[in-house]
Amino acid sequence: MHMASSVSSQQDQVIVEVKSFARILTLNRPKQLNALSFQMTSRLLELFIAYEEDPNVKLVILKGKGRAFCAGGDVADVVHAIRAGGWKSRLNNFLKGYTSNYLMATYSKPQVSILNGIVMGGGNGASMHGRFRVATENTLFAMPETAVGLFPDVGASYFLSRLPGFFGEYLGLTGARLDGAEMLACGLATHFVPSAKLPMLEAALCEIDSSDPGFISSIICQYSEQPSLKPQSVYNRLDVIDRCFSQKTVEEILSALEREVVDRRDDWISATIRILKKASPTSLKISLRSIRVGRFQGVGPCLVREYRMVSHVMRGEFSKDLLEGCRAILLDKDKNPKWEPSKLELVTDTVVDRYFSKVKDEDWEDLKLPVRSKFNLPPYVIAKL
Repeated sequence: MHMASSVSSQQDQVIVEVKSFARILTLNRPKQLNALSFQMTSRLLELFIAYEEDPNVKLVILKGKGRAFCAGGDVADVVHAIRAGGWKSRLNNFLKGYTSNYLMATYSKPQVSILNGIVMGGGNGASMHGRFRVATENTLFAMPETAVGLFPDVGASYFLSRLPGFFGEYLGLTGARLDGAEMLACGLATHFVPSAKLPMLEAALCEIDSSDPGFISSIICQYSEQPSLKPQSVYNRLDVIDRCFSQKTVEEILSALEREVVDRRDDWISATIRILKKASPTSLKISLRSIRVGRFQGVGPCLVREYRMVSHVMRGEFSKDLLEGCRAILLDKDKNPKWEPSKLELVTDTVVDRYFSKVKDEDWEDLKLPVRSKFNLPPYVIAKL
C-alpha cells in the first residue's frame, strides 16, 4: 500500500486497508512490539469514531505487525515524561486510551481482534473490549502491571473481574502469562484459530456484508479449533486459585497460598508466592480493590475509576513505585525495585481509599466519556453499561 512520504508517522503507525465492507487496521511498530504510542492511540480513536458513522463499514479487524499484537502502552515514555515535565504531562495519553477502550466496549459494530502473538497491558485494552478475540498458538497474554508499580488498567477491572471464579484476581495480581488455549478456556478469547489459517479467515471476513455478530461468529468458527490445555496449565488449578484469591486482603491471599504449600510441595504455588512478594505492595492492594469493585460496575464507571487511580499513581503523592518499578525493570534492568511503602501492612485501607478519590488539583478533572445512546447498540453492548 503506497503512502506519500509527507504523511505523518501517525498514519504509518496504524496501517489502514479498505476491503469492501471491512476495515483492517494493523498496529505497525513491530520493533517496539507494537507498544501503543500516543499517535497510535489517537489514530485508533479517530478511525473508530469515523467508522461508526460510516454505513459502508460493517466490521473492523484489528491486528499487529510482526510477532506481537500489542505489548501494551509505552510505560517508559510515560516515566520519562513524568521526570521531565511533571505528572500531568502524559495524562492525555490515558484520557485518549481509556476513551478508545470505552468506544470499543460499546461499539455498535463488531470488532475482530486477531491476537497472533504478544498481547499485554494496553494491548488488552485495545482488544478485550471488542466483540471477537481470536487467539492462536502464538498468543501470549499478560497484565504485568503490578511488577512495575502500576495496576491493571485499560478497563481490566471490568474484563478481569468477569472471568470464572477468582481467576481475574490471580491474573491481575501476579501478571501470570496465558497461552491461546488458556485464553479460550477462561473466556478472554472468543475463538482459537491456528495462525496458518489466518489469511483465509481474513479473506472470508472481508467478504461479509453484515454486522450481525451471529453471522460473523459462524464464519470465524469455520476456521476455529478447540485446543487442549497443557497438563501443567494454571487453568487446571482453578480450585487452588479460587481458595486463595477469594480471600479478602492481599495478606490473606498470601497466607492462604502459604498454607497450600505446607499441605503439598508445589513449585507453582511457591513461584506464585515469590511473584507476589516481589510486586509493589501498593500496586497489589489497589489492584485487588479495583478488580473487586469492578465486578459490580459497568465498563464506563470502571474506566472513570481507573483514570482517577492512574492520575494518583502518576502524581506519586503516596508512592513513587511507578518510577522505581520502571527504573528497575525497564531502564536499569537490575530487577531489584525498592518499593516504598516496602511492606503490605504499611499500605493501609486509608491509603488505598485515596487512590479511588478525586485528585485535589485545580487543573484535574474526572474522565468524561462520550455519550453512546445515539447509536443502535446491540444487546451484548447494553449489558456492559
